[in-house]
Amino acid sequence: MSAAARRDAETIFLHAVAAVQPRHFVPLHLPSPPPGDGRIFLLAAGKAAAAMAFEAERILGERLNQGFAVSSHSPDVPLQKTGLIVAGHPVPDINSLIAGTTMLQLAAGLKPDDHVVFLLSGGASALLADVPPGASMEELQHAFQLLLNSGADIAEMNTVRKHLSAIKGGQLARAIHPASVHSILLSDVPGNDPAVIGSGPTVADHTTFTDALAIIDKYQLRDRVASGILAHLEQGEAGLIPETARPAELPNATHVLAASNRIALEAAAQKADALGYHAHILTDHATGKARDLAAELVNAALSYKGPFPACLLAGGESTVQVTGNGLGGRNQELALAAGLLIKDHPRITFLSAGTDGIDGPTDAAGAVIDAGTLAQGPDPLPFLENNDSWHYFHQTQTHIRTGPTNTNVMDLAIILVQGIAND
Repeated sequence: MSAAARRDAETIFLHAVAAVQPRHFVPLHLPSPPPGDGRIFLLAAGKAAAAMAFEAERILGERLNQGFAVSSHSPDVPLQKTGLIVAGHPVPDINSLIAGTTMLQLAAGLKPDDHVVFLLSGGASALLADVPPGASMEELQHAFQLLLNSGADIAEMNTVRKHLSAIKGGQLARAIHPASVHSILLSDVPGNDPAVIGSGPTVADHTTFTDALAIIDKYQLRDRVASGILAHLEQGEAGLIPETARPAELPNATHVLAASNRIALEAAAQKADALGYHAHILTDHATGKARDLAAELVNAALSYKGPFPACLLAGGESTVQVTGNGLGGRNQELALAAGLLIKDHPRITFLSAGTDGIDGPTDAAGAVIDAGTLAQGPDPLPFLENNDSWHYFHQTQTHIRTGPTNTNVMDLAIILVQGIAND
């Protein structure tokens, strides 16, 4: 691998991540303290919860009465009035339940003239959880894992998650009413649908129990989810359990989309241009199975007809249907699948990484690969077939490692093309 190309790809990625840090967008979207004597409360959930809460605390100052946040990692910023708990991701744990209970209890104690600022980022679907009546924590965890392994996209997974909860799908805002809630959203979903981000605890929902069961059937999970989970969904479809919150139920809930994958892509393009590349954003809505998406992106690089060197950029979120027993994440699988397709094209460098710094249940954000990696490393095909991309990149020492980044706007693919005419 060209050391310069790898350095450039990583530099472009890190610049994109820096552009969507909470210090940039929270001050732009935090509302001025409302008039009157109402108290102000701060709630935050997601991978960026601590960093977002820090910025909100700094701005609200003495007006802030109390705060509570749940994140996937310990904060590297000092929080003064906001208590923080670290919970499980991508599968909820006991701390996820504590976080859900704490927020609902706080909502129950609010007065009509109180105001809540809710800071939401990706990961909240697991970090902020509750167990449906008639089910157990173990059954809920099993259902989450089945969805993660099924190949379902984020909107589908969150439709099911909303209907296994009394806090998701606008139900936290329903509990906060008649107090007001203003949500600042950091999008980690293709299309930036506010109702999908973090399963939308404070945003009105349009999905139903019938929709959730249709997804269970689509991925052939009806015979695999636990009886308590299935019974809850079926009772909801029968009208025995209230649906998620509809718009008319949330008159005092507002929200704003503060940062997204598009912002990160534009920053990446600017950095690529500064490094001498001709940057082109292909899409901020890259979806589908990781291996299929790899083929699309590599084909875009091979068919590129513009000036060289080029930097092709794509953002979004792929899925992986797990059939093996290896270790990896969607970005590492995407990169490994792309590597197989560029093994005869030494002038292409392919990086895929998550802007949150965490790719699946691994210590890497993603990986970078080119023909040189494959020439020097082991046969990649058995690793790909076993969903074991982490061990492949561990052997080739081409992981991208950032640690938690305090933001989360999905994934970025960065493809550097030095020229392919003579490959």
